[in-house]
This record gives sequence, C-alpha cells and structure tokens, in this order.
Amino acid sequence: MKNNIAGNASTRRLTLAVLASLAAMSSLATNIILPAFADIGHTLAVPTRELAVTLSSFFIAFALGQLLVGPASDRWGRRWLVLGGLAVLVAGSAICATANSLEWLVVGRIVQGLGACATSVLARSMARDLFNGTDLSRALAFIMVAMAAAPGFSPLLGGLLNHVAGWRSAFWLVALLALLLALLYLARMGETHPPSARRHATATETLTHYAQLSLDRRFASPALGVSTAVGGLFTFFATAPAIVMDGMGLTPIELGYFFAATVFVVFGAGIAAPKLAARWGMLKVATAGSIIALVGGASLLGGSVTLIHFSLSIVLFLFGIGLVNPLATAMTLQPFGELAGAASALLGFFQMAAATIAISVATSLDWPAYVALGSVLVACMSLSLMALMMSKRQSSPTPASSRP
Repeated sequence: MKNNIAGNASTRRLTLAVLASLAAMSSLATNIILPAFADIGHTLAVPTRELAVTLSSFFIAFALGQLLVGPASDRWGRRWLVLGGLAVLVAGSAICATANSLEWLVVGRIVQGLGACATSVLARSMARDLFNGTDLSRALAFIMVAMAAAPGFSPLLGGLLNHVAGWRSAFWLVALLALLLALLYLARMGETHPPSARRHATATETLTHYAQLSLDRRFASPALGVSTAVGGLFTFFATAPAIVMDGMGLTPIELGYFFAATVFVVFGAGIAAPKLAARWGMLKVATAGSIIALVGGASLLGGSVTLIHFSLSIVLFLFGIGLVNPLATAMTLQPFGELAGAASALLGFFQMAAATIAISVATSLDWPAYVALGSVLVACMSLSLMALMMSKRQSSPTPASSRP
C-alpha cells in the first residue's frame, strides 16, 4: 500500500467502502428506473420504447465527461472533483424527479451522467493512488462487486419504490444517497493525490496523453478486453427486462429479485479473482474468465428458451465477467501511476462507448431479444478474449511478501 489512508485494517475497510459506494452510484442511477419505464411512459405520454433515450443520453454524458474529469483530477486532485460530481448528481436527480416531459427527463439524465462519471472514474483513480499489485486487484475486485451489486439490487429497490411512492421517488432517493455519500466522503477521506504527484498538463498535452495511452499495448489490450466485457454486461442489464418480463412472464418485482440474485454470482467471482491471480497471475485468470463468459453467452444460442436455461447461461457469463473486470482493470491501470486519472478516464470512456454500441446493436437487431442478447455477448466476449490474448504479461504472479 502506498498511503496512510489505507494504513490499518479499520481505515482500509472504510476507505474501500467509500470507494465502492462512489463507484456504485453510477450503476444505481442507471438501473433503478428500469422497472418504472411503463409508468414513466404513461406519465409523460410517450411510448415505453422511446425511454431508451434516457439510457443512451446518460451513457454518452458519462463517457465524454470522464475524459475531462480524469485529467482534471491529475492536475488539481481528486477531493473537490468528487464532491463536485456528487453535487451535480444531486442536481440531475432533482431535475429528473420533477420532469414533466421526456425532454426534461433527458436533460436530467445528461446532468446525472456528468455527475456520476466523476464518482466512477475517481473511485478507480483513488484506488490506483492507494494500492499496488495484489492489493490493487483486491481493491478493484471489491469495487467491482459493489458496481455489480448496484445494478443487481437497484431494479428491485426501484420496483418497490415505484409501487409504493411512484417513479419520481427513485430519483429523489438517488439524490439523497449522493448527498449522504458526499458528507461521508468529506468527513472521512482525505486527498489521495498530493500536490507533489500532480501533473499540470495543458489541453494539448492531455490529448497527447490519451493518444499515448491508446497506442500503448500495456493499456490498449487489457482496456479493450475489459471494455468489451463491460459492454456485454450492460447489454444483459438492458435486455433482460424484455426477455424475462415479456417473454417469460415475470413481474417487475420478480425481475428485481432476478437481478438481485445475480449479485451473488459476481460476488463469488470477485472474492475468487484476486486469490486466483495471486497464484496464476492476472492475465491467465482474466483470460480464463473471458472464456467462461464466452461459453455462457454462446449457451444462450442453444437449448430451450426457458427461465432455467437463461439463468444458468447468465450465471456462467456473470462469473466470467466477475473474473475479467477487476483483473483486466488492474492490468490496465497499474503501469500508469502518474497518469492514473487520465488512464482511468480513458478506460471508463472505452467501457461506456462499448456499452452504448453493444446495447444499440442488441436493441436494433430484428431478432428475438434472447437471440440478440446471446449474439452480442458472443461478439463482446470474443473481442475481449482476443484482446487479452494479445496482452503482454505485466508481471509474474505476485509473491506472498507483497500481500497485506
């Protein structure tokens, strides 16, 4: 470990909890409204299918905003950008909660995306500030579990809120949680990127850094591997409602329970990933995870269209993703400590771009949702596997002496 913030066990746990909460805010803001689409469409007098723009607008703002936030944090530090991002997230959630038209709802989602991007990219950057090696992969695994738990549990929470208090209450809850998280962060965490480590890069230099990172094989190969995997993950979240509700007859609340159950798969993989990496190395385990996820996606294209078959296929896919995500992320960020903000931002941009493309393809295909999802997952994980196979091994398995 590299910073006293993570120096003892209790402080380390609190630090990881705050970082995980920051990373999870974006997933919470994205998925909590999914069960309420029908009611939102009814209130705003628009077809439910047109509400897909509330996802794409969020992702686009999220992706582009990261490219600014990351380098800014390398220059001015993480602390005030985190607090500013949470404040913007509160404002965007309030706009969404009071929207009386689709246009204003989209405006609110764009503002939400700009705020959420700061918390997500800076959570990874701060993890890179504080940890190295196996410690970094463990920290990122914990953060990844939180990021997976949020979209897993948030539809259930959103469905319950929609049933009890209406769809606007979900946005007010996001605003409240962002405010509480800001107060916790302000009270319990310090700056992780001291002035001595900051880089005062101009806009031209920032673009040069992005170009250098994109052309650096140490960054590009694992970044592509994890980004295409994340694209497949978000496609699952976007298309699963149509598959299990329209095709298999689940209710919105039952959909919430289905998503919540997926969290335990990712949780198990997140626990296993750093332990397996300590023995066999991050690259080997991440590659194995990509193969497992590919098998899970491909299995959707064969067999009967039933809830059991769908669930078993998705379990395989999610377990593989749970191995790929933290380890390939650690491989991507670890060589670039001095550019942690820019590297994390560019990685986040790639991930959201991959998610936007994958979701757009899956929803535009004139195929059954089940087949479209399986096809996109196979394509995403094939690209992920090829990218990881092109990655150079960054180091041999971490020795026991480096473990906490």
